[in-house]
Amino acid sequence: MSARRFEMTAGSADKFWEVEQEGASLTTRWGRRGTQGQSKTKTYASEVAAAADAEKQIGKKTAKGYVPAGAGPPSGEPATEAAVGVAAAVPTVTTAASTEVDGQVRDLADGEKAEVPGSGGRSYTLSNVGGVYACTCPAWRNQSLHIDRRTCKHLRRFRGEAGEEARLGALPQRATGGADNPDAPQLLLAEKWDQRDPSGWWMSEKLDGVRAYWDGKRFLSRLGNEFLAPEWFTEGLPDAPLDGELFGGRGEFQATVSVARRADRGEAWKGLSFVVFDAPAHDGPFEARLDHLRESAAGWGHATVLEQICCKGVEHLDEALEKVEALGGEGLMLRRPGSRYVQGRSETLLKVKTFHDAEARVVGHQAGGGRHKGRLGALQVVLADGTPFKVGTGFTDAQREDPPPVGATITFRYQELTKDGVPRFPTFVGVRHDVVLEETPPLEP
Repeated sequence: MSARRFEMTAGSADKFWEVEQEGASLTTRWGRRGTQGQSKTKTYASEVAAAADAEKQIGKKTAKGYVPAGAGPPSGEPATEAAVGVAAAVPTVTTAASTEVDGQVRDLADGEKAEVPGSGGRSYTLSNVGGVYACTCPAWRNQSLHIDRRTCKHLRRFRGEAGEEARLGALPQRATGGADNPDAPQLLLAEKWDQRDPSGWWMSEKLDGVRAYWDGKRFLSRLGNEFLAPEWFTEGLPDAPLDGELFGGRGEFQATVSVARRADRGEAWKGLSFVVFDAPAHDGPFEARLDHLRESAAGWGHATVLEQICCKGVEHLDEALEKVEALGGEGLMLRRPGSRYVQGRSETLLKVKTFHDAEARVVGHQAGGGRHKGRLGALQVVLADGTPFKVGTGFTDAQREDPPPVGATITFRYQELTKDGVPRFPTFVGVRHDVVLEETPPLEP
């Protein structure tokens, strides 16, 4: 089989994926268009098995919005047939500015696609293939349900709640918080650094703390849950919103979480500070917002403004990253000069780390042996896409005695993914109460 290449260009995405079969071996390549990307080869029991898996992977990619190379014109005009290994008819891509046309809720014909706006300037592609409705957003992709049982907020807005309920029989129960909680702040979220030139960008330490949004009266988590800080801790803070983190020091993430979740507004808050890195309500560019924060910080008491340094280039970035990680820090953040504060994930804010981290849900406990006999040996967990694995390192003795319960969401660190998408060398970081697992971005290989 000759190489079959597929591409996706939507919002900030500009990627390719291709598959090539040679006998019982299957080679896949992926990356940003214009680069060589990455590749992996897998050998199957037979040529038939390899061909079947190739078709399965192609189905997954097209459900995410990939189209055969050369077929999907970005203008939204009807696509023509294109042959990349095989000829394929590509459906029309329309742009959806609203969920209604002449007062009627919109729908997609079989084979039709539509672009819908997402957060942070991104856009996603909705599609209907044989009655299976799909979306390229992370919330749809990362569900463990079968593809014909999935939905997301973009599909519900486009087709209407009633249309999705009729299609599925019943809408899935949504997690508390997040986009469905009216108190949830609409925060600027970071993308991963993609090796672009960081010269002129603002550079700061990526804090190992708890994201907190000061709405002028109280602290809120990403999901809209209130952090019950003592009055003395918030004394002097302005009526205007502030975006930052509750920080208890490098390597103290779990201790910081424990304090932030307390309901007694007690003395434990003396071990924390509120480190501010943005002013969401200020309409100016980042430099103006930063000057505003520095001018306002004099009377804050228990809050400080995060230090920002102008990056001189890749070498400067590498040196700063090495220094921060040597001190036990998590990594660095890059902010595009002149950028505005936007809602959702944006390429104006990038995170830089030498390791990956992600979230998983606890589904069981494996008993320990040896010195850990009688307590936790490893957590049995699953990723948002249903991939199972175990996390057995990174725990304190106290955490092994009282491990995270089944159903909890944890953060873990890992080096890379195996060919089957399983994290290698996962290490426990802590329990998360401020994220919805199904809304987290996919893992990085």
